[in-house]
Amino acid sequence: MGFFKRHQGRASYALFPNYNHYVPGYGGMAMLFVMFLIGAFLGNIIVGALALVSAEFATMYGTVISYPVMFIPPMLYASAHSRRNEYFETGYSLDNCHFGKLGGFRMAVIVSIATVAAAFMADSINTLLPNPPEWFEQTMKMLLEGPVWITLLSVSVFAPVFEEWLCRGLVLRGLLQKTGPVTAICVSALFFAILHMNPWQALPAFILGLLFGYVYYRTGSLKLTMLMHCVNNTMAVVFSKIPALEEAENFTEVLSPWAYAGVFIACIAFVASALVVLRNIPFAKDGARSNCDEIPPMTI
Repeated sequence: MGFFKRHQGRASYALFPNYNHYVPGYGGMAMLFVMFLIGAFLGNIIVGALALVSAEFATMYGTVISYPVMFIPPMLYASAHSRRNEYFETGYSLDNCHFGKLGGFRMAVIVSIATVAAAFMADSINTLLPNPPEWFEQTMKMLLEGPVWITLLSVSVFAPVFEEWLCRGLVLRGLLQKTGPVTAICVSALFFAILHMNPWQALPAFILGLLFGYVYYRTGSLKLTMLMHCVNNTMAVVFSKIPALEEAENFTEVLSPWAYAGVFIACIAFVASALVVLRNIPFAKDGARSNCDEIPPMTI
């Protein structure tokens, strides 16, 4: 088993099969967060060591080097538990393909547009927060003003893959087997928000995490939530490169009140429609707690 495998004999591929038999509850979620903090500490040590050699190199490449390091401890921890459980306990696939009658492509289009709409709605939260401190603005500026390929690799590839693996693939998938879907989705969205370590990203992340979580609950597809995460982050990078938007804190500064209200209402309507579409996707198995396929214990 490696990064992916054929999904139930079909041409699509399931991601991260090495973690199917680790189904964490609240205690496991707490341990994964501890492992993440350890990884973040190790990542900061690496960036600090690089800065001693070359401050310019550390500034330019530090994020793209340290970001994957943050997830190495939780990945090792989860993999070890999955290997221990795979001969004795039922697992649940991290990545599934339950898209209903619409199919994968049309579902991908729907959830991508819903992500853009939800991101616009979540942007209004920034108007309720105090202005971010100088250190935060400098950090965001350093991240977004480096070479475009480094920025996109960090925020449009690494963040969707690693954060969705952790927040939806492990935390939400595990909680869905142990508690109700509303609680599981809300707790996993809160976990996702806390990972960002600051309120200016955490509050919008919580809103988007609710949407990502519901998509995962109804489809079981980690590919879809990775796509949604990628769409949101890439959109932020693109907007940061547009002169008329790069200095704006939110869309209320670039749209008239009537235009903003009209777009906001349209976004609500589209997100609501997408939720109805998702609600109509049947579960693959009667009585299932989510659309994550069961993986029986391995036989010796």
